[in-house]
Amino acid sequence: MFGPTETGETLMHRPNSRTLATLLLCGVSVTAAFAPTPASAVPAIGVSPASDHPGVKVTITGSKFGASEAIDIYFDSTDEILAVTDSKGAFAKHSFTVPVDALPGEHWITAVGRRDGDGAQKLFTVATTWGEHGFKPNGKRNNAWENVVSSKNVKKLDIAWVASTGSYIVSSPAAVNGTIYVGSGDKKLYAFSAVTGATLWSASTGNSIDSSPAVANGTVYVGSDDGKLYAFNASTGALSWTASTGNAIQSSPAVANGAVIVGSGDGTLYAFNASSGAPLWSTATNGLIYSSPAVADGFVYVGSDDGSLWGFHADTGVARLRLSLSGVYSSPAVANDIVYVGSFDNNLYAVEPFLGRVLWAAATSGPIFSSPAVANGVVYLNSDDTLYAFDAETGASAWSAPIHENSQRSPQSAHQRTTSPPFTLSYSAPAVANGVVYVGSTDTNIYAFDALTGAALWSATTGDAIVSSPTVADGFVYVGSNDGRLYAFAIDGGNNASYKRQHTQPPSFATLHPDYRLKQTL
Repeated sequence: MFGPTETGETLMHRPNSRTLATLLLCGVSVTAAFAPTPASAVPAIGVSPASDHPGVKVTITGSKFGASEAIDIYFDSTDEILAVTDSKGAFAKHSFTVPVDALPGEHWITAVGRRDGDGAQKLFTVATTWGEHGFKPNGKRNNAWENVVSSKNVKKLDIAWVASTGSYIVSSPAAVNGTIYVGSGDKKLYAFSAVTGATLWSASTGNSIDSSPAVANGTVYVGSDDGKLYAFNASTGALSWTASTGNAIQSSPAVANGAVIVGSGDGTLYAFNASSGAPLWSTATNGLIYSSPAVADGFVYVGSDDGSLWGFHADTGVARLRLSLSGVYSSPAVANDIVYVGSFDNNLYAVEPFLGRVLWAAATSGPIFSSPAVANGVVYLNSDDTLYAFDAETGASAWSAPIHENSQRSPQSAHQRTTSPPFTLSYSAPAVANGVVYVGSTDTNIYAFDALTGAALWSATTGDAIVSSPTVADGFVYVGSNDGRLYAFAIDGGNNASYKRQHTQPPSFATLHPDYRLKQTL
């Protein structure tokens, strides 16, 4: 048995002698002559991707096994698929699906030859990443892969850690590769350890950061009130590039197809090359853009305070949709070819994007600044510190629930949002994960509700109003507060959590048992 390599791979090899063997594979008799395997020919496997969410399809390749040998491929201790090597001892592009109940953290993928016992192992990391404000560029704010916290155990959430910044946090956190990224009113972007809350790095911009970061391909993007979009190395915080707009950026960037797209207070929507920051296109609306863009099916949708929902071609910026509503500070969400967006006229709208038709409008109790979340045929929305759930197809009310202990507060204009932080309007957008809806409130609390019934399940208090939108990833719930702190919640505070699969040992080959019912995959 060889020890783990620097790439997280372990190896086992037993030298062959020349032999004539008959294998019974899937009911077929296969006879082959096997040459001795050189001592240097140590089996190896490739795994792609090396990290992703539960339910993802993983592709395995192998080399330097015995010729024409049956190879069992395991996820942890479960035999998933059966491959057969070619005359050179290799197999290519055999795939299986990671179990949907695979917990976040480290797992092992193992390939073992049935005849010679030769094998190789590689780490696979399960992660339910939340990469940007809308979860994905389409803005649905639904983590469909979360499998730790559910409606059955959410009441056990407790503070795992609290991390401080130098000022208020209205930015919503991104959770990627074990790191939490969030902006602060102290002009800095922070990176914290997702498990411990330790500060990994911070990077300065020219003004407050109200924009939420987006992380893609090793880079974290965020807007600043200095009017610039920043790109930082996600591991080190080193500045990669900046790109200027004409006013403060409180819109949160969306990253799609090699472009990073963001709105600006100058009323223009910008697209930049995600690698270099080079301008790709820009297009003006007739009002300020606080809304964050949603990207789906080759189009970009964004709101403007000119009262319009806009749609643009994602590759050119050419306008294809303008629907007059009222002030649109809400960020759109796109699901099943419908655009959902809130308006300052107290209504949530469902819009057919190609013809620009309003399919339905659902009334709420106040102006809508929050972004909607869409999951399992339901649209969730925070308006005036009330959480609403509407049928996504018809707009019929499913349920509503108050998310404030004290609704008495002085009204603010939209203009005050940009000039008088910490903000006290209902900007916190719902996050949906594993049957639970999370949302922050101006009463300093974060709340969790049953996504189906609206039953209150859990709440926790921070030190000030919550404008930041919650993020749910890898069994943790993260949210910023106007008290300048980022809060992380986990089951039992994260103590002795079964899902903290770190530094796991690979299973011994001797403990892995082939499933002889498996058929050879092609």
